[in-house]
Amino acid sequence: MAGTAERTTKRIQRPPRDEADTTLYARLRDACAVEWLAYTEHPFVRRIGDGSLPEEAFRYYLGQDYLFLIQFARAYGLAVYKSDALVDMRAAAASLSAILDVEMELHVKFCAGWGLGEAEMAGLPEDSATMAYTRFVLETGMAGDILDLHAALAPCIVGYAEIGNALADTALGTRNPYADWIAMYAGDEYQQVARDEIATLQRLGARRGAAARFDELADTFRTATSLEAEFWAMGLEAA
Repeated sequence: MAGTAERTTKRIQRPPRDEADTTLYARLRDACAVEWLAYTEHPFVRRIGDGSLPEEAFRYYLGQDYLFLIQFARAYGLAVYKSDALVDMRAAAASLSAILDVEMELHVKFCAGWGLGEAEMAGLPEDSATMAYTRFVLETGMAGDILDLHAALAPCIVGYAEIGNALADTALGTRNPYADWIAMYAGDEYQQVARDEIATLQRLGARRGAAARFDELADTFRTATSLEAEFWAMGLEAA
């Protein structure tokens, strides 16, 4: 399928940022600008955008993403435990349910179109990049508090929304074999998930002294962002 897509060398352009955005998320993102660009403009991402990514690389990514979702669900289970306010417990429980009851089913259906069955994906060994990233998130949450955990979760949740927006502006429509994947993350439903995560991070930061802890939170955010880039690289190395 990828061979039918028209090639382009156009660089992915990020949506314009509001210079007045002083949310905790924006400050954390801007504190690791180099790592953020390496993640959101990774060659894997650019090649999804122009349709040139080898299908083998995408299939490998999809299989590992299934395993990733299982660990992400555990992270939200941990977020329920780490929450000290009912509003945060409910938000974490809703996210856990969304992953287990909705997102994983949708992922399985999407992967079926790429020749991957759930039993096959469930039996895959975890790639070292998958293990490094997911265990970092879990260990950060276990060692720290709910704010530390969300600082580790946010690069994935909000980064995919930014990538979806960027690719939707530059991708090649239905001729691109990855158009459905792009549309999923550029769509209103996922964009709302990202906005909710930004709001959660802001709320937790206000309650848990983010200003005094900013450097530590930025280190967590930066590491998670770098591990996201390594997750993309994993797919290219597998092709």
